[in-house]
Amino acid sequence: MHINWKSWTHVTKLDPDRQLTPEQIQGVVTSGTDALMLSGTLNVTRKNMQELLRQVAAYGLPLVVEPAGPEAVISEGADLLFVPSVLNTKNVEWIVGKHTQWVLQQEIDWERVVPEAYIVLNPNSSVGKVTAANCALSPKEAAAFATVADRYFHFPIVYIEYSGMYGDPAVVRAVSGALESSVLYYGGGIDSPEKAAEMAQYADTIVVGNAVYEKGIDALRATVRAVI
Repeated sequence: MHINWKSWTHVTKLDPDRQLTPEQIQGVVTSGTDALMLSGTLNVTRKNMQELLRQVAAYGLPLVVEPAGPEAVISEGADLLFVPSVLNTKNVEWIVGKHTQWVLQQEIDWERVVPEAYIVLNPNSSVGKVTAANCALSPKEAAAFATVADRYFHFPIVYIEYSGMYGDPAVVRAVSGALESSVLYYGGGIDSPEKAAEMAQYADTIVVGNAVYEKGIDALRATVRAVI
């Protein structure tokens, strides 16, 4: 089955380390979101990733696994693997190191792999701390990273990740203006239709995650209506 992920405007991110009831999962998958991304930074294992995949697989939405490392790669039941490289870190492990470990350890179905260039901008987030990302980027500096990702490395996706906080629209606008070919994802702090609409002015795809757990399904539906 061919999945046109470039057409998505709204993606819901679910964390294998956080629990949802069957009723909440039903609400997520019927919210109108284009796809589910299963992703987390802390305490993600093959076991809890497989369990989350099992819970959502029956509903027919496109399923993306976004692994934090080789140990969290589950391709059985997933349609696509979105594999991040954090560009704004000096720790090469998060740019190419874990990816090399993955290639050494597993047979990979490259037809389902979509590389992501991550620009992490919340220093207090788990992903910011774990990757030691330089989060103090100006809009111009963030756009420079995006240009390198797009024009030099040819990443299909550039992902602005504020992870848990609402970001600076000026940064997202600058990054959007710098891109020629890459699809721009934005994630972080979208918990209202106003925030969804604001970031959707610049990003091709917005990602909503924490709002599902903290604000509930009605809040998720409101963000969907704002952009679809």
